[in-house]
Amino acid sequence: MFDHRTTSETSRTRLEALAAKASADPSPKTVVFTSSDGVADPPPRFRWARRKADRLVERWLPDAAPPRKRRALYASVAATTGLAVLVAVWWQAPTPEAPPDLPVAVAAVTSNPPAPLVVNVVGEVPTPGLVTVPSGARVADAITAAGGVNPGIRPLGVNLARKVVDGEQVSVGTAPPPAAAEPSPDEKLDLNTATKDQLDGLPGVGPVTAQRILDRRTKRGPFTSLDQLREIEGIGDNRLVKLRELVRL
Repeated sequence: MFDHRTTSETSRTRLEALAAKASADPSPKTVVFTSSDGVADPPPRFRWARRKADRLVERWLPDAAPPRKRRALYASVAATTGLAVLVAVWWQAPTPEAPPDLPVAVAAVTSNPPAPLVVNVVGEVPTPGLVTVPSGARVADAITAAGGVNPGIRPLGVNLARKVVDGEQVSVGTAPPPAAAEPSPDEKLDLNTATKDQLDGLPGVGPVTAQRILDRRTKRGPFTSLDQLREIEGIGDNRLVKLRELVRL
């Protein structure tokens, strides 16, 4: 069986013999040559012995290789090991999961669009009658929807910038209807056509009683006799006597 220990001792014996032979040089001058690994080289004529010794060391004693070669070997092994560790860590690292897509909240429309407005445009316009305008429209928009103003007519007294309301009437180039004429002191008030303000102006008749007269006239029709005023709450015989002199049918 091969004995590694015996081989190592034999190699060391040979190396010592070679070193003793090299040191027996009778030359008085000694020139020291330094190798790249920091170890002193023998003179040129003994370099063959050094190279031979190095080959023997590398062959029989791998562990005794020159320091520079060992450092290069260690660096190569360390670099290879580090690269293998990095590859293993990268391979085993979990892949980051992308965050789930969140649904985009859509604001619910809770308000309905405003309804259009219907306005009655009369007077000096090409197409008088009902027109439809959007919510927020003004008098000028309603007149434009009716075809505008007739040639030669100036809409004086009409506020074109006013916002219209649904169901109103806009008059263009026409005089407003005259207000109801107040009855003269000698003229009696028509009980079936009088307004609330006119009835309120009668002595002994306030706004509440005037409204009751209008409600009775609306529900049961025109009065056919002044005596029917007794049916109105708040009108007694004494007050009826005074009203006979101020109202008529």
